[in-house]
Amino acid sequence: MVQMKPVWMISITHMFVEIYFLTQAALIPVLVREFNLSLLESSLIVTVPGLIQLLMNLPSGFLTERLSTRQLLFASMIAEGVSALVVSQTSEYWMLVLGISVMRISSPIYHISGLTRISRLVERRRLNRSLGLHNALGSVGAAIGLVSLSLFLSSTGWRWLYLFWAPPILSWSVILLSSSQLQRRGIEASGDEVAPMEHNSVLSHAFLILLAVIGLRVMGYTGAQTYMTTYLVEMREIPGSTASLVLGFGTFIGVVGSLYGGYSGDRIGAKKTLGLAIIGSVISLMFLGLTSEFYLLAALYVTYAFFSASVWSPTNALVADITPREKRGLSFSIYFFTEGLVFSMAPAIAAAMIGLAQIWYIFPFSIAFQIASLVILQLLSIQTA
Repeated sequence: MVQMKPVWMISITHMFVEIYFLTQAALIPVLVREFNLSLLESSLIVTVPGLIQLLMNLPSGFLTERLSTRQLLFASMIAEGVSALVVSQTSEYWMLVLGISVMRISSPIYHISGLTRISRLVERRRLNRSLGLHNALGSVGAAIGLVSLSLFLSSTGWRWLYLFWAPPILSWSVILLSSSQLQRRGIEASGDEVAPMEHNSVLSHAFLILLAVIGLRVMGYTGAQTYMTTYLVEMREIPGSTASLVLGFGTFIGVVGSLYGGYSGDRIGAKKTLGLAIIGSVISLMFLGLTSEFYLLAALYVTYAFFSASVWSPTNALVADITPREKRGLSFSIYFFTEGLVFSMAPAIAAAMIGLAQIWYIFPFSIAFQIASLVILQLLSIQTA
């Protein structure tokens, strides 16, 4: 039987974790003006926290196997809430970088422990749907963050974004700490389990194939997403505010895409759902790169955002399918480390290619990597118990 209360508590924590995720990059132009930053200094606001988050993935996996979900989710909320208060009050550049870096630590601590707990708690036949709920609430959090930023920038200033959400985050940490639902570390789920082909090995043949699929898909997705606003503004001559609005609406569509990914994964299987999501992304990008009408561009981008969001639930379910349950924390940490490493490299690789050609080439760049991931996905074999 699915125990939905802890799943809901983990998913709500995901919502809080994602509130500041997109706002920090969106604030770069504002921070450059306020702190009088050079190009190098502005880049460090993104790269230093990103590097720290990447390096935290592996130790977070080991912590997941040694501490309870309650303790780790509490730690992630405390890290995010306290660092948000620091960021809201700082007037020093390096304190700003430090505050955002500590804030980013909350993500790997949360994701690895939360997803590991859900994968152990929920029956396999309902796992995709539960992961869809989890990812949808993460998208809700990201959308709330962007809307809040817009409201505060037009009124009281960006610092109030961090000050406003810190008390609810810290209050939620207290609720998590007092919950008995998240205390145990044991494996509760039973039935419908998928048996890994090399049960005792984390780095099994199947898991290595999945990591290759994840890496290639993320390379294609990140390459296009990083420069999508620039493409819309420079090549399609869409105003920057309008382009940002289109991308922001794509975040809301991500909620629907996440729910679809979870529902579809339960109905037709995680591997098939992931394959269809990649195909949908590729087709959307093909037409997006050939279209000049604004309304068609907006509709195609929203479609692309829908399919891009629908990959997360089946991907997380596949990690759970092909790795040993007793080593799942380590498995998720390796998955997130791989994903984060590619996320950090993709913009620079895409920029180098754009420098040799033009910005339109983000489309064949992204399409090629995503098709490669789809081809390798066909090599993945799942054995059901």
